[in-house]
Amino acid sequence: MLRFFGSLKVAGLLLVASTLAACSTTEQPTAPVTPTQPSASAIKPGTAEDFRVNVGDTVFFDLDQHALRADAQGVLQKQAAWLQKFPAVKLVVEGHCDERGTREYNLALGDRRAYAVKEYLVSLGIDAARLQTKSYGKERPVCAESDENCWQQNRRGYSVILSGASS
Repeated sequence: MLRFFGSLKVAGLLLVASTLAACSTTEQPTAPVTPTQPSASAIKPGTAEDFRVNVGDTVFFDLDQHALRADAQGVLQKQAAWLQKFPAVKLVVEGHCDERGTREYNLALGDRRAYAVKEYLVSLGIDAARLQTKSYGKERPVCAESDENCWQQNRRGYSVILSGASS
């Protein structure tokens, strides 16, 4: 009799386990997952994230040009206003190019682009001692395709906060 109840107990446990297994699923919800970017109000003022999201850290150039476009001037005016609010912040302005042209040509063009950004910021009242320039030429593309859309993304001046930003 004890053996019979022991068998029933095991059978009952197996039944419960199989029922639970049938109810569970390894499938995850199919709700779309989208990366979230903090809202502008959730970002602490004076941080590198504040600069990137609320001001803009990149300006773009036309092919073989280092002259600032009107849209670039607008971004740089916002950068200058932000830098005036946070006088301890220092930047390095990186000059970048697309993949066309020699390494040497692109390093020189990237240098002229970075310098154009720096000089415009200085003309807006930012102390030149707070700004450094660095050319990467075509060495650090943000897009690796060989088409006009990518080339446009790679022809840029990129402002990177070095120090002084709030944590």
